Amino acid sequence: MKIYLAPLEGITGWIFRSAVYECFGGFDKYFVPFIRPNQMGHLSAREKKDILPEHNTGMQAVPQILTNRTDDFLRTAEKLKDYGYEEVNLNLGCPSKTVVTKGRGAGFLADPDSLDRFLGEIFDKCPIRISLKTRLGMEEGSEFVTLMEIYNKYPVKELIIHPRVQKDFYKNRPDLEAFAVAAEVSRGPVCYNGDIFSVEDYERFTERFPGIDRIMTGRGVLKDPSLARRLRGGRGADKAELRRFHDLLYAGYCEEMSGDRTILYKMKELWTYLAPLFADSKKYAKKIKKAEKCVVYEQIIEEFFSETEIQP
Repeated sequence: MKIYLAPLEGITGWIFRSAVYECFGGFDKYFVPFIRPNQMGHLSAREKKDILPEHNTGMQAVPQILTNRTDDFLRTAEKLKDYGYEEVNLNLGCPSKTVVTKGRGAGFLADPDSLDRFLGEIFDKCPIRISLKTRLGMEEGSEFVTLMEIYNKYPVKELIIHPRVQKDFYKNRPDLEAFAVAAEVSRGPVCYNGDIFSVEDYERFTERFPGIDRIMTGRGVLKDPSLARRLRGGRGADKAELRRFHDLLYAGYCEEMSGDRTILYKMKELWTYLAPLFADSKKYAKKIKKAEKCVVYEQIIEEFFSETEIQP
């Protein structure tokens, strides 16, 4: 089974990816959160740092692009080729309203004719291979019948399907019936993405879909950074590994960001996912949430790791 790390905007940047890779590994590909091309054709500082080869050493990283403009996609793909990338991923799944209202991400799925023309041009002219990450549609899973007819026209490197519609966001259950139909009719490789949070989730999926040889997980890795290793039959994270993982993230954010508030925002976000891995973590989670200075936060973390243990 091939296992991919999903691109989560604002979370799985190069510092997070590097820490997961160094501490736990287990992923075949690490997808880079989307690049949003601008009219000037320049990459933002964050986007440049995310795709620098030295920030993705040893891992197979795949940048993602969010756009509905052919020229923007092709111009960005050319830049990525110059950095040494051989694959780019098109985001057709982001459900954010600010993205969708501009006809990007999942919003692009509302206009199949324009999407078809767009894909025709980029597959004809793109200098590197293209994979797609898509939802089923905007409102109903039945929309995916038309979308699959479009996708099957093109030499898609991989079709990564998150079987929810845009209006679901991350609620409700993935539509496995629609995924099964798509997997059956797709002319290219299909990857499943959606609600793989545990070994049990993975086992249920593989039992139902023994022919699928690749999956993607994102939110599950936030809850358990060792998830990919565990899906391969390895052990879960121990306390020493989680401490090292934390320290790599914290050091990276301290170096890249300015201001205690900005740094602590990132770390507090991390602990909303990680804290449940530890027994008796609630009182420390409250302290972390209230911390306003890095020096105070560091003291709390020392206490936390010395006084708590991993949940059985």
